[in-house]
Amino acid sequence: MRVHDTLLGLFFAALAVAILILTADFPSFPGQKYGPSLFPRILGVGILVCAVVIAWRGWRESRRTGGRRIVAVDAAFADPGKLASFLLVPAGVGFYLLAADRLGFIPTAFALLAGLFLWFRVRPLPALAIAALTTGLMQWFFGTLMRVPLPRGLFMQLIHGG
Repeated sequence: MRVHDTLLGLFFAALAVAILILTADFPSFPGQKYGPSLFPRILGVGILVCAVVIAWRGWRESRRTGGRRIVAVDAAFADPGKLASFLLVPAGVGFYLLAADRLGFIPTAFALLAGLFLWFRVRPLPALAIAALTTGLMQWFFGTLMRVPLPRGLFMQLIHGG
């Protein structure tokens, strides 16, 4: 599938603005110049800059060539497996949003990563090992180093007995 660059740039600009707005209410830490909003805001500004460049180049190219369709569907999407692979990543994000509060960050992230690795044909042992290592690193980086409150969920209640 091919989406016109102007439309794609506008989509990512809207996403970046949403990130910047949603992080405005993140709490700050006393005595520190940065808090949990720093990393998402840096990403939001970077996404916004790139989105504006993509939209502007797409608009300029469209004017130069006389335009093209907004969305063109590639023949590869006729294959159900490729279409499923394409849709699985946003479905995984939806799964995380629906399950993380109930299950907790660690089991949800692990299940999501392991599932994606296995779907994309990574051998089972490396898939599980990489999913576990990546989940642990994300928990450490965001939960400990950046002090982002990750969902605790049922997993941490079972571990801590409460």
